[in-house]
Amino acid sequence: EVPPLFVIEFLHRVVDTFQDYFGVCSEVMIKDNVVVVYEVLEEMLDNGFPLATESNILKELIKPPTILRTVVNTITGSTNVGDQLPTGQLSVVPWRRTGVKYTNNEAYFDVIEEIDAIIDKSGSTITAEIQGVIDACVKLTGMPDLTLSFMNPRLLDDVSFHPCVRFKRWESERILSFIPPDGNFRLLSYHVSAQNLVAIPVYVKHNISFRDSSSLGRFEITVGPKQTMGKTVEGVMVTSQMPKGVLNMTLTPSQGTHIFDPVTKLLSWDVGKINPQKLPSLKGSMSLQAGTSKPDENPTINLQFKIQQLAISGLKVNRLDMYGEKYKPFKGIKYMTKAGKFQVRT
Repeated sequence: EVPPLFVIEFLHRVVDTFQDYFGVCSEVMIKDNVVVVYEVLEEMLDNGFPLATESNILKELIKPPTILRTVVNTITGSTNVGDQLPTGQLSVVPWRRTGVKYTNNEAYFDVIEEIDAIIDKSGSTITAEIQGVIDACVKLTGMPDLTLSFMNPRLLDDVSFHPCVRFKRWESERILSFIPPDGNFRLLSYHVSAQNLVAIPVYVKHNISFRDSSSLGRFEITVGPKQTMGKTVEGVMVTSQMPKGVLNMTLTPSQGTHIFDPVTKLLSWDVGKINPQKLPSLKGSMSLQAGTSKPDENPTINLQFKIQQLAISGLKVNRLDMYGEKYKPFKGIKYMTKAGKFQVRT
């Protein structure tokens, strides 16, 4: 018997590898690159067991397809498969290829948090949680040994690490110590579920009303920033599934553009960036079907947004140190918060 999570994890590795090779994992991509896909899967599995699942090693075994390489292979009859076994395959750090050299040595880390929340009609939080990841792009010469420390590591819960992370060091000191893969990789993913620690970065004021004896309804919403540490909320998109009895909507936005589909009853408002000095609003009336009763429930409002240079959980990187190499790399940390399933009930 095989543990189900073992199979699921391997399938995730396969998808990640295909995305690294081809940029996207889709049916069309697989059909267009079926030979390379077959070659990659043959290297990843040995007699039914996962063998090589790191993109660094796989790219040395099987070169990613390019237009030039495809033309050359067609003319010469050669393949993408390498002639020699990568040296990293037999080392204690199989995720990193050997002999890496760069003119510009740099290490970038992106802390990306996605907030899921349900807000009731009075503005109180029913549930809120954060799913976070730290993605890295490391281009360093040689075999660097990195340590990444946080200002408040106790915030992190349910942490999942890349195989390069030394777990014992994390358990004892709450410090990430690792020899990184070369290029792009996901260092860790985490979860913040303590509701009192989850700040809600936006609020919605709403006034949506239906009348029993009238064929008109009132619709008014205003979106504003909240607990954003002075950072700008941008990429704001508001959607709402209106009741079946709504025939049309006559609305005026203070900014952005909106559209209402009378067939699907979906209202979409592309707000863009929020200016705290002049909050965006959408106001107007609804035309209701004659003879229909008042809806049992008001529609819910779904939000999409992103905030640059802010981790809403309060997570902050303290410092990044490198050992094992003498050069000084360029280091950078970026933060971003975005909406996951963010719903406001009216």
